[in-house]
Amino acid sequence: MRVLISADMEGATGTVLPADVTSGTPRYERFRRMLTGDVNAAVAGFTAAGADEVLVNDAHCGMDNVLLEDLDPRANLIVGRHKPLGMMQGIELGVDAVAFVGYHTGAGEQGVLAHTYLSHSILAVRVDGVPTDEGRFNALVAAEAGVPVVLVTGDDLTCAASADWAPGARTVAVKTALSRHAAICRPPAATAADIRAVAEAALSELPLGHAGLPEEAAGRGATSGPVGSGPRTVAVDVDSPYLADRASAMPGVRLDGPRTVSFDAPDARSALRHFRALTWVIGGGREAEWT
Repeated sequence: MRVLISADMEGATGTVLPADVTSGTPRYERFRRMLTGDVNAAVAGFTAAGADEVLVNDAHCGMDNVLLEDLDPRANLIVGRHKPLGMMQGIELGVDAVAFVGYHTGAGEQGVLAHTYLSHSILAVRVDGVPTDEGRFNALVAAEAGVPVVLVTGDDLTCAASADWAPGARTVAVKTALSRHAAICRPPAATAADIRAVAEAALSELPLGHAGLPEEAAGRGATSGPVGSGPRTVAVDVDSPYLADRASAMPGVRLDGPRTVSFDAPDARSALRHFRALTWVIGGGREAEWT
């Protein structure tokens, strides 16, 4: 039984400020340990429930945040930035379940450090007309692979939002959002205990067979969030017309309005890869601030 943990950082225990999740700051080194603690708690829970293999995909920013030397030795770490599937790397290896640890709400939403891929410039993302944050986008990829999302951790608003795209998942709120940069935070000992217990319960409920999901479990995966596969249309609102103009220079990207671009993709995986490339173009084109 193989479980994939996609580990982001904004929704980790204790994180509330940009410096907490930004490499090179003194606060970042402290919160790398917090993130690793959340991940280890999930690993402990999944292995207690019978997981033979746990893959942890470091999914935040440069994707080198989890402390390998402190990682539970029952897990392996997918580390490094240039991965074809980004936050969902590992799903292609054939897994029985996926967990989203340290996740957050999307651009334009309330929540601690809310954003969608970029901390700036992107105001909203829609897939097939539905508002989509990182959790829902990644759940689309999981659903297409027939893999259920069994666990989501983050602030209370992230856990509530996940009911729309992973209704079969169990959740752990590690903090209660007060604003973008403030929260009522639970201590690591408390969040670790809850993540471990909930991860164990979530995986114990999942019917599993050999060589991946049996038919009934695959059915559950297809209904736990966005359903099915097939063509996708992704629309992105940015905060400045010049960024939309820049993005529309990419092959297949349409300029739908002064600040909106869109593109079509044959499936969720392709949509995710194209969207990631789009964010690199948008992020790289942001003008320097001046007064």
